[in-house]
Amino acid sequence: MPVALYALTVGAFGIGVTEFVIMGLLLQVSSDLGISIPLAGLLMTGYALGVFVGAPILTILTRGLPRKTTLLVLMAIFTLGNLAAALSPSFGWLMGARIVTALAHGTFFGVGSVVATSLVAPERKASAIALMFTGLTLATLLGVPFGSWLGLAYGWRSTFWAVTGIGVVAFLVLAALVPADRERPAPGPLSEEFKVLARPQVQLGLVMTVLGFGGIFAIFTFIQPILIELAGFSEAAVSPVLLVFGAGLVVGNLLGGRWADRSLAPSLIGSLALMTVVMLAATFAFHSQIGAVAAAFVLGAAAFATVAPLQMWVLQQAGGAGQGLASSLNIAAFNLGNAFGAWLGGAVITQGLGYGAIAPVSALVPLVALGLAAFAVSLERRSARVACAGTA
Repeated sequence: MPVALYALTVGAFGIGVTEFVIMGLLLQVSSDLGISIPLAGLLMTGYALGVFVGAPILTILTRGLPRKTTLLVLMAIFTLGNLAAALSPSFGWLMGARIVTALAHGTFFGVGSVVATSLVAPERKASAIALMFTGLTLATLLGVPFGSWLGLAYGWRSTFWAVTGIGVVAFLVLAALVPADRERPAPGPLSEEFKVLARPQVQLGLVMTVLGFGGIFAIFTFIQPILIELAGFSEAAVSPVLLVFGAGLVVGNLLGGRWADRSLAPSLIGSLALMTVVMLAATFAFHSQIGAVAAAFVLGAAAFATVAPLQMWVLQQAGGAGQGLASSLNIAAFNLGNAFGAWLGGAVITQGLGYGAIAPVSALVPLVALGLAAFAVSLERRSARVACAGTA
């Protein structure tokens, strides 16, 4: 793999730490700012909505810039947002800082996905995307447990100071290693890119992404209190379990990329089916410590095995002209799913159903995504048969 892909991985690592680290800090943030745990969980929702809004807007605003310049501007926004979070005096300020940070997220991964696929042979495009997203999974494997430990030992603000430093390093690595664009043609009319979004298969892909990640993030957002209340772990023991969870993300992400390179449609359906089954099994596994550790690994693997298939499906259906906007919107769709999942998990808690009800309720969401995937694949195969019949 080209070295530039690893530079994208570093940038993805920094963004991933910011997105996910709040899951391991909910108790500290709620205690320090005097708010409830469900309200603290909305910091995940706010971030995800910031991604959803920022992805299309910044993609359109930066479409005329060289891609390397775009990535550097986005990393600067990310770093300043984390600095503001570290200095936040109140919940409202912290929410605002999270939203500012999130604005860069969707476009970074959207543009990064296009850059990654342009650097490799056609048969390795999904693996290239998976390698970039490995930064996101390593953020969960290493960054989130370390950030949780740092927040427990020195206060949650220290975690955001550390992430600000990661942002500076990521900026420098991207500047040094990502190549300048080679004869990038001037962008075509914006209306042509929007026409791509009207394609039913692209729309189905975006909805699948929202639902595929919506259910799993109902569990992820509240993983800290789930491990404490259901499995009986201490606060200090949560970080090691998050390491196991992060290891599952790394494994699932890489396997999902290889699976999608071999056969995209089966990987799309199979990964969503696996996620649904694993979430239902976690309903029972979370009630013991051994089961919770195993569930953390398998949930992480099942969740991120869907990333490359879902992203490649949208890129493939969008084609060349609208790939940039469609790619960024699909990253936004991932995060809209995150926002929905955080809200869903909070709703289960506030309705008095308890942490144990989050997994079975949220498993219904990827089940719907699975049905849509089967429908989308059947439409694709029918179109292929019609095309073949027309040329016969």
